[in-house]
Amino acid sequence: MEQTPPSILIVEDSQVLREVYSGYLATEPYRVAAVETGAEALAALARHPPHAMLLDLRLPDMDGMEILRHVGAQRLPTAVVIITGHGSVDLAVDAMREGAFDFIEKPFNARRLRVTLRNALERQRLSSLLDSIQETFDRDRYHGFIGASLAMQAVYRVIDSAAASKATIFITGESGTGKEVCAEAIHRQGPRREAPFVALNCGAIPHDLMESEIFGHVRGAFTGAARDRVGAAGQADGGTLFLDEIGEMDLDLQTKLLRFVQTGSFQRVGSTRQEAVDVRFVCATNRDPLKEVAAGRFREDLYYRLHVIPIELPPLRARQDDILLLAEHFLQGFAAEEGKAFQRFAPATAALLRDYHWPGNVRQLQNVIRNVVVLHQGETVDPEMLPPPLSEHLITPPRATPTEPAQPAPAAAPTTTPDPGIQPLWRVEREAIERAIAHCDGNIPRAAALLEVNPSTLYRKRQAWQSGEG
Repeated sequence: MEQTPPSILIVEDSQVLREVYSGYLATEPYRVAAVETGAEALAALARHPPHAMLLDLRLPDMDGMEILRHVGAQRLPTAVVIITGHGSVDLAVDAMREGAFDFIEKPFNARRLRVTLRNALERQRLSSLLDSIQETFDRDRYHGFIGASLAMQAVYRVIDSAAASKATIFITGESGTGKEVCAEAIHRQGPRREAPFVALNCGAIPHDLMESEIFGHVRGAFTGAARDRVGAAGQADGGTLFLDEIGEMDLDLQTKLLRFVQTGSFQRVGSTRQEAVDVRFVCATNRDPLKEVAAGRFREDLYYRLHVIPIELPPLRARQDDILLLAEHFLQGFAAEEGKAFQRFAPATAALLRDYHWPGNVRQLQNVIRNVVVLHQGETVDPEMLPPPLSEHLITPPRATPTEPAQPAPAAAPTTTPDPGIQPLWRVEREAIERAIAHCDGNIPRAAALLEVNPSTLYRKRQAWQSGEG
């Protein structure tokens, strides 16, 4: 496919110079247009911004700087080269501060103009490429996903690449990582987005009903089949069929599924007629599919038929940078839903959330935040509001102040004389932590690294001490 030649707009009030500059570029692979006034230049920019603009600052109807500022304000993808007369270099420098790529001082020859425009166009190309890359890597939301971590950016890029294809996608990942969200993202990103998306959880359907759920049945096919029923395969015609927990499917049905994937046709239960449909297959499992194949629980030929484009969803513990992003999203949503005032997480709470290993992944985090919102009040989520098992990570501090610890009740005289160099363990720990924090100028993560503990431990202990002193 041929690329469209770069477009150049010449803005110059002198007809002779417009023709000269156009002539200089006649042998270059550019589409050149020329206008006389600032108004014409603005109109041309509004219709279709050129890749580069050769701009004279002295125009009959306006200052060329106004046009330059317009390009910057509208963030137009146009590299601007200023034409300036002798003695106007200071003005040209001001123009470059406003965003011009370069300036050319009159008079100039064809070679100077061509080299300057060539450099401007290359700079604009690289700038557009950089913007595109940053847009790709800076996504923190994507078709139902929430996450800006590198692990999720990799998932987004695979979906971007694979969505337009009809190739089968095999999603793996632990429970709660968002496999159905991934399948929907594939559907919504691709050309079938306006067609049906049909999801079927093979692990939630009794084995004797699964064939009917997938392929449908005709009236009288079995006891209770009072009428014809279209299965998931027929409902998804033209769209996407998502088979979740496909490893739960028995071997006999796997054989029929293999035939369906290969031919695009199937028979309803109780029917002898073949039906053909056009579906995009997406399947998922929380098991290791190769181990299932080795154990004889999953057909090897079906595995290789389905395992065309693999997507492995990372567990939440591998997306530590996304945990607070997800938690804040859930907090806002559940607070609005329940009519609560929650707005933020206390620093110690945020540290606990970040450092917990989340065996139930995103689903567990979602349930924890809902629990907090439903059972508590306030604007800030404090650590004490977290339900088990996160609450088990809280440490209860001694209630006495560090300067005047509580005195024990009178007792029999000790059998040994206390060593004045021995202090309570909690005081030794606190002094060590406070010295480390002071040494690091209040930087708790650095202090935690020196003490070889997790930063969340220091956050929790500091909050506990403050609560005890209060």
